[in-house]
Amino acid sequence: MDAFVNWYQLHLAHMLAPQAFVTLVSMLPLIELRGGIIVARALKLPLQQALIFSLIGNIIPIPFILLFIRKIFDWLRPTKHFGKLVQKMEARAMKKSDGVSKAEFWGLVAFVGIPLPGTGGWTGALIASLLDVDIKKASLAILVGIAVAATIMSLIFYGVLHM
Repeated sequence: MDAFVNWYQLHLAHMLAPQAFVTLVSMLPLIELRGGIIVARALKLPLQQALIFSLIGNIIPIPFILLFIRKIFDWLRPTKHFGKLVQKMEARAMKKSDGVSKAEFWGLVAFVGIPLPGTGGWTGALIASLLDVDIKKASLAILVGIAVAATIMSLIFYGVLHM
């Protein structure tokens, strides 16, 4: 995350508020809120701002993934350049979907909420979409999971490590 912070300070700090940068970082797949909170801490933002802007950034892509990812994958699958990538992403998501498919709501909450590599809102939304989980149920589970992840990351980076 130091590389993100250094790059921001060198290239964007003069035209983009740190809060906006935290929001953008939190929108990125794989990094998401977990990285947003780390970046916010490195930029010395107060906890409240770290939470608000990383939550907003992590939540923004979720409805688009839930609503459109299958259509996008169907459109990209037959293409020469993206077909293999789509297959790889679907296979990876389905490989991680066991807990979600067994205990749909709480499985999705746990998958999104436990801050481990390869988990989070993006992958949770992809799994929910591929498993045809009801969009309202998936949205609520992902939001609860994101809140759990925010709590864990805040305790680690603003609580335990802050001491």
